[in-house]
Amino acid sequence: MTNIKLYPALLTILLVWVQPVYSQKDRIAEIDQRITALSQNVPGLNQRVEVSISNGSLQEFLKGLAATHSLNFNIAPDINKRITAFFSNERMSSVLVYLARQYDLEYSFIGNIISISNYHDPSLNVIPKPKELNIAFNPGTQTFTMDLKEDSIVTVAKKITQYSGRNILVLPELYAKKISGYIQDMTAQNAIEKLAIANLFKITRTADNSFILETLRPDEEIVAKQGTDPNSNVSIRKVNRNSSLQSSSTYNVTQDSAGKKLISLNIVNSPIKEAIKNIAEQASINYFVYSDIQGNTTASINNLEFDRVLNFILQGTKYTFGVSNGIYMIGERKDEGLRTHKLIQLKYRSVDSLLTVVPQELRQNVEIQEFKELNSLLLSGSQPQIKEIENFITELDKTVPMVMIEVILMDVKKVKTIQTGITMGVSDSVKTGGTLLGGTDFTFGARDINRFIDQIGLNNVFNIGRVSPNFYVSLKALENNNNVDLRQTPKLSTLNGHTANLSIGSTRYYAVRTQNVLGSLTPQTVVTEQYIPVQANLAIDIQPFVSGDEQVTLDINVDISDFLGNTPINVPPPSASSKFKSIIRVKNEEMIVLGGIERNEKSEEGSGTPFLSRIPILKWLFSSRTKTDGKTVSVVFIKPTIIY
Repeated sequence: MTNIKLYPALLTILLVWVQPVYSQKDRIAEIDQRITALSQNVPGLNQRVEVSISNGSLQEFLKGLAATHSLNFNIAPDINKRITAFFSNERMSSVLVYLARQYDLEYSFIGNIISISNYHDPSLNVIPKPKELNIAFNPGTQTFTMDLKEDSIVTVAKKITQYSGRNILVLPELYAKKISGYIQDMTAQNAIEKLAIANLFKITRTADNSFILETLRPDEEIVAKQGTDPNSNVSIRKVNRNSSLQSSSTYNVTQDSAGKKLISLNIVNSPIKEAIKNIAEQASINYFVYSDIQGNTTASINNLEFDRVLNFILQGTKYTFGVSNGIYMIGERKDEGLRTHKLIQLKYRSVDSLLTVVPQELRQNVEIQEFKELNSLLLSGSQPQIKEIENFITELDKTVPMVMIEVILMDVKKVKTIQTGITMGVSDSVKTGGTLLGGTDFTFGARDINRFIDQIGLNNVFNIGRVSPNFYVSLKALENNNNVDLRQTPKLSTLNGHTANLSIGSTRYYAVRTQNVLGSLTPQTVVTEQYIPVQANLAIDIQPFVSGDEQVTLDINVDISDFLGNTPINVPPPSASSKFKSIIRVKNEEMIVLGGIERNEKSEEGSGTPFLSRIPILKWLFSSRTKTDGKTVSVVFIKPTIIY
């Protein structure tokens, strides 16, 4: 049963193929008969041909045959085929029949003149019967079902208009276009949009709800819109095919429930001028361009107003925009038509500390003047750029916290001094006296010493004599303990990020004597004395940084110096110093201890008789000594308090 169904189709194909073959044979046979009949009157058609040609012009080859064999050929100028052949001892009439069949030549005869032209099949000029469109329309649902295969776009548009009542205009540039596609149960608008995507043509919907079909320009391509939109499902993308960097643009304009126009675009390396033009035209927005806009941009924006879209596109360029009476004025920022003035008054920050932190990119082409009396900045420049600077300053114009720092300085000093020795000498007036308890510091006069010698009876045994009336002996055995507690509680206040300084100390002076001789004949000696100051300070530098969670980072520098003992006036006083630097983090109102700084001081001084003062035991009789042992401990407590 299947084979029987195939027979008609095979028969049709066979007839379509066989018919041109028979037509071609009939034409060649007729040419052969005409040439044979003509050869009776034209001797050249019966002559033998000896010729060889390789990739030569068929037209020139025919001219050569006509000249050689005295034939009259009228050769059409459109014969431009190439021929490669070799004929030996062949009749001229047979060569002409061969050329007619091999190169599709047509011969017409007028007397002895043979007109040679290209053969045109007359069956190709028959106008085909119009193809029936496979389009079905459902009036109830107003939907179409189409099965199109290389159908004329004009015919399809006409049919859709007849069924749906939606006017569809096809521009002349699309008259010859054939379209294909299968669509089932779609409205007229959706069907046209899908056909436009599949067959690459552009749709423009007019205000009266009609459609205009036109070709895509070289820099455009049609794409399906991402997402859902009841108004449109297709967009036109701009493509720069001549640039080494491929660019594309897709634009779409919708309208929300409040009537506000929202713009969606996706552009890659697209000229800024073209982007502004396309979105303004699609959104029906009036604009005026002050100066030529150069440069390209890349952006992906979804459902934003025209102002914000324009602001993003021009961001970072030398162009800006303003609005006057509903017309957008676009041009360079320096143009006077786009300049404005703005006075920004600061609330919390000082004007002199804020101007330096404004980025140079924002300040470019904007004149900024300080008014310290008003704590304000006067800005002169383009409106969008001034708005950017205003937003930047507003973000920084916040309350600056103040930090009160309580510093407790504690110095604990412990000094022990021991003085021992026996001193003998002669003095005009020496009285016996001194202390024996609480430390021995007693002086014996000559009378008391002689009385002591008499009482112990040494002169009865050994006559050691008596001391002179002015002789004295001094005994010293003292120990001094000095414990001092020094407490200082200064309070410092500073703004966040600024350094607070504290310095407490003392100054000592030592004398420097200079002796100069003036003059040569009568020299004079001039002695000058100058007092040089030497300082010993306790200096603390604290820089606070307040974080968002009310913790304070303290950058602390401590420098402690102190004098070591007392020295003569003409000797610089010795001193000891301690330094450390630390960065710590502490909670608000929490006290910290930086640590104890301990300084130990040991000194031993002595005087006596040479050699004897260094002999054990005897040195206590012939010398006096002073030994000092001191210890100082410094402790620093710091407590920060944040004040807003």
